[in-house]
Amino acid sequence: MAGLGKMLKQASKMQKQIEVLQQELEKREIDLSSGGAVKIKINGQGKFVALSLDPEFLERGRQTRLDTLLAAVQEAAAKAKALNEAEMQKVTSAFQMPGMF
Repeated sequence: MAGLGKMLKQASKMQKQIEVLQQELEKREIDLSSGGAVKIKINGQGKFVALSLDPEFLERGRQTRLDTLLAAVQEAAAKAKALNEAEMQKVTSAFQMPGMF
């Protein structure tokens, strides 16, 4: 049973580290620019913080605007997800339960 106590301590420690990391990721921001026409700011948890559009960009055709916006949003979301996963991996990699992973 000593092994179980050690595992529970590790799990508790990892949970606290995850909580701290989530707070840090909320503060970390990723800036993305799509050719200068679309600027997006997203935090490490995937929450969009800001969106800026160049006035000249707004004069382009409707489909071009939609395609550019969609691509920029997708790229920003992917970068935030990758950052989140990489940082979580650092915290969770130390914790392994025998027979579970």
